[in-house]
Amino acid sequence: MRARQILTIFFTMVLFALFSLSPSAGEAQSLKVTLLGTGTPRPVIDRFGPSTLIQTDKGNFLFDCGRGVSQRLWQLNIPLREVTHLFLTHLHSDHVVGIPDFWLTSWLPTNYGRRKVPLRIWGPQGTKEMMSYLEKAFQVDMRIRIEDEKLPPEGFATLVEDIAEGVVYDKDGMKITAFNVDHGPAITAISPTFGYRIDYAGRSVVLSGDTRFNENLIRYSQGVDLLVHEVGAAKEELLRKSEAARRIIGHHTTPEEAGKIFDRVKPKLAVYTHIVLVADPPVGAPTTEEIIASTKKTYSGPVEIGEDLMVIEVGDVVKVRRHSR
Repeated sequence: MRARQILTIFFTMVLFALFSLSPSAGEAQSLKVTLLGTGTPRPVIDRFGPSTLIQTDKGNFLFDCGRGVSQRLWQLNIPLREVTHLFLTHLHSDHVVGIPDFWLTSWLPTNYGRRKVPLRIWGPQGTKEMMSYLEKAFQVDMRIRIEDEKLPPEGFATLVEDIAEGVVYDKDGMKITAFNVDHGPAITAISPTFGYRIDYAGRSVVLSGDTRFNENLIRYSQGVDLLVHEVGAAKEELLRKSEAARRIIGHHTTPEEAGKIFDRVKPKLAVYTHIVLVADPPVGAPTTEEIIASTKKTYSGPVEIGEDLMVIEVGDVVKVRRHSR
């Protein structure tokens, strides 16, 4: 009888220990989203070019590669070689201009480099062509470093896929789906332009890419935990008098429109990135407070203005941590 009691106590303690560990296990299965850059082509120091890093226990996945990606990754103490998957929403320069720096710097024989495998890249039609020209542009650098520094040629190589709407990556429980969005009138030929949905371990994130109000995005965002969405805003005074301002905003989603999207999707959290604030002195740009106020006209749920190096943990709850400068 006593032996049975001892066994019962033992198994109870084991079960208690396992359940006590379950929050940590849950955290290991979470999606960690870091906004590396939340800006636009404006050459400002506080908002680098558009880029988002998603991390799981299966690896690091980079979406877009704007200005300053290498610096932001190293600020996070992430060696560049550890980011081996890059997904592009479209080929506007502000979303791809950081590729040569990130790609080649990660190859250098340094503690932040030492890439020994090809960089894998997925993007819209034209991505393979773009990368082929970049490889030609840096072929002298490649030859010198292979001969002089004995760097492995594989670290310079890229594996590139031009993709269409649908599942583009599905491995080890990580599923990444590209979907078409609308970055402007058909006449502008900014097509295709993608958003991405990332699903892993019961968690989900949608990255809108650059888009106007878009029903396809709403369809692909159903049931999502975190919606990271672009936004564009200008003051009414400027929109009335400036065709250029109207054209820029016409390629993006206004705060009121974004609020309508959030209201239909109902994510646990919505976060703004790629924050396009149009100004033309003496008419200044809207403030971030005004963007939130405009969003709240059509949406009553939780929404945040993204900042560079903001971290969002997507687990049972969605937690936001701002970078301390």
